[in-house]
Amino acid sequence: MPDLAAGVLAGKVALVTGGSRGLGRSMALGFADAGADVIVASRKIENCQAVAREVEAKGRSALAVACHVGHWDELGGLVEQSYEAFGHVDVLVNNAGMSLLYDSLPSVTETMWDKVVDLNLKGPFRLTALVGSRMESDPRGGSIINISSTGSIRPAPGMLPYDAAKAGLNALTVGFAHAFGPTVRVNCIMAGPFMTDVTAAWDIPAFERAAKADFALQRGGQPDEIVGAALYFASEASSYTTGAILRVDGGIP
Repeated sequence: MPDLAAGVLAGKVALVTGGSRGLGRSMALGFADAGADVIVASRKIENCQAVAREVEAKGRSALAVACHVGHWDELGGLVEQSYEAFGHVDVLVNNAGMSLLYDSLPSVTETMWDKVVDLNLKGPFRLTALVGSRMESDPRGGSIINISSTGSIRPAPGMLPYDAAKAGLNALTVGFAHAFGPTVRVNCIMAGPFMTDVTAAWDIPAFERAAKADFALQRGGQPDEIVGAALYFASEASSYTTGAILRVDGGIP
């Protein structure tokens, strides 16, 4: 990260779900560069531990926690471990998410629907309720950042469960901003296409042609390009911003 980010999160503790790869890893490391200690949460403990070691190599403290955000009964344990380790959480990033491929809309099963909605919507609701209520009673306050998708406002037939869940996350952003204000700010990054490991399922040549034809920046984003927006919402730079949904999408139509 650029030097201007150094220290803006000094003394802060950030909890990042889906923090072991992709955008989550980039934000976890970006927060560490800015002075924060980081809790890395994801399903596989070994992947969380690898990112935690990267955080520690930057001189910050880290905690790796195995947690499936889509499982309601695991989230209380994640919160307890976080507070036991650091005493407070100043920044929560609801980043964990996934979509499933399907051949047709009638082929979407209830199990598929539940998996997508549980991880992208139900889990963030529960985790925000748990952490946000603690932040609200803490003199430090806090910042909660939801990671949504441009699919939430431009739903596609091939991703309807995911897009619907992300639209719900947009709604939670505004609702929780009012529920926990004025001490807790709740904002959302509406992410466009980023070149993370999910691109393994993409037709990359077709995507690049579409990007060059339609995107203002003519390309997909690199994971580190999410960090600036995340630092804005996590830090006092956004002290008068809450309930906001910021598009970070390369100028897609």
